[in-house]
Amino acid sequence: MSAATSAAARLPTTVEVIAARLRDSGCRFAFGIPGGEVLAMMGALDDAGIRFVLAKHENCAGFMAEGTHHVTGAPGVLLATIGPGVSNALNVVANAQQDRVPLLFLTGCLDAAEAATYTHQIFDHAQVVRPLVKATFRADPASIATIVDKAVAIAMDHPRGPVHIDIPIGAATVPAAPAIVPRRAAPQPVAPAPGPALEQARAWLAQAKRPIAVVGLETLAHGAEEAVRDFIHRHRLPTITTYKAKGVLDETTDAWSLGGAGLSPVADRTLLPLLRDADLVLLIGYDPIEQRIGWRQPWPENARVVELTSQANTHYMHQAALSFVCDVGAGVAALAAGTMAGAAGGSTWTPAEIAAIRARLRAAYRPDEAWGPAAICDVARRVLPADTVATVDAGAHRILFSQVWDCRSPRTLHQSTGLCTMGCSLPLAAGVKIAARERPVACFVGDGCFEMVLGELATLRDQKLPVIFVVFVDESLALIELKQRGSQLRSVGVEFGGTDFAAVARALGGEGHDVHDRAGLEAALERALAADRFSVIACRIPPRSYDGRI
Repeated sequence: MSAATSAAARLPTTVEVIAARLRDSGCRFAFGIPGGEVLAMMGALDDAGIRFVLAKHENCAGFMAEGTHHVTGAPGVLLATIGPGVSNALNVVANAQQDRVPLLFLTGCLDAAEAATYTHQIFDHAQVVRPLVKATFRADPASIATIVDKAVAIAMDHPRGPVHIDIPIGAATVPAAPAIVPRRAAPQPVAPAPGPALEQARAWLAQAKRPIAVVGLETLAHGAEEAVRDFIHRHRLPTITTYKAKGVLDETTDAWSLGGAGLSPVADRTLLPLLRDADLVLLIGYDPIEQRIGWRQPWPENARVVELTSQANTHYMHQAALSFVCDVGAGVAALAAGTMAGAAGGSTWTPAEIAAIRARLRAAYRPDEAWGPAAICDVARRVLPADTVATVDAGAHRILFSQVWDCRSPRTLHQSTGLCTMGCSLPLAAGVKIAARERPVACFVGDGCFEMVLGELATLRDQKLPVIFVVFVDESLALIELKQRGSQLRSVGVEFGGTDFAAVARALGGEGHDVHDRAGLEAALERALAADRFSVIACRIPPRSYDGRI
């Protein structure tokens, strides 16, 4: 038998099957840090055309994987080695669970026989991650093709989330059996069933004069943005979006957009009364995991509330009079069928009323200030291209930014809204830029969050990613300090020394700028847009700049 014939006859190994199935599922990138237990997996990914990107920490690697998902739609892939590699990644796995991110978490592990007598770096990966994932599997050469297909399907089923596969060293390079069964056919979208409940919802929609819609992240997960937008326009619905759903309506031009909401008591003072006074509230792909506690049951008990969601309500943040577990696009189509719309009846809201509410909301954040956090957002939105993809971190700056940054299309602002974890925005921006190099990408981050992940600037250097970083520098954990004062507690553990971020950027291969006013920021942004490497713009703002406006 010739060498060519022998190679053709050779069965693929376990890791080769994993890599091939991931490639077939649309995955083109994987992120992580090497270890002896995952070297075969790394090589198989590379051979399959899935680019492995070396990060500096597993947590950041997972957020980079999430960034690629937002661009490609395919699951993110995170690779971690045994023990500390797995434990380092737990935060981003928890984030994937709460933020509905399909993440395939591949980990190396010892063979069972060896683990019985060897304890160095050993703990039960599956037991540790089980509360944080939708499923956990142990790779088996006899059924690995089915295992990977199941993992991808579970991760992508709604609500989306992380799935774990533990890969024993001994199984990694063993020839794998052919697939036992073919891949699952994608499930068809589920629409609300005909019947009295649907007829009641249609009647309420036809009768409503002052309806309000709340649109959430499941609208994007279901690919229902266009269907939801058409439904809103047809029925003249003032619409609040969660932070992750910003851009379903163009926030600069759409007459029915009330902008985003989620974590700002200032916005809530204007928006929550609209929900309480509405004669119909439509919850469209809305998951309250993004919202602060003020959104717990925000309407009267007997209110007409209709919910279109991908999973039954067990969170009890709110209740709806009618709840339909369905595909969001199919849900709005079924709800609209046979109802009157347009000038003949329905909503009496006018674009002028909505514009007045938007103006009142915007004024509360003072974007016309001479200098400060809102001025930074204002200048950046004006200077950066319309198609910029932005990421923003946790903290006071994120609340203000999410309220005043206008999104013109969906999937152009990324953040952690369920878990609200610090240190996410830099790696999210890196992942987006890796998957969409032609798009301008800007990261907005507080100095406390930025210091947590500065090492990943070296990853941007190595990957040659010209991401723009705008750093809000006030040398404090401003949101926590604000909460301490609000609780009449003294300031403890929230202040820190100043870092020369511009110098750090230059030391790590990027460009660095210090700015103190609007003109300086505008000039720095123009230079950053023209740069062929990452740029860090440190924006110095006074202490307590967020008081009274988040």
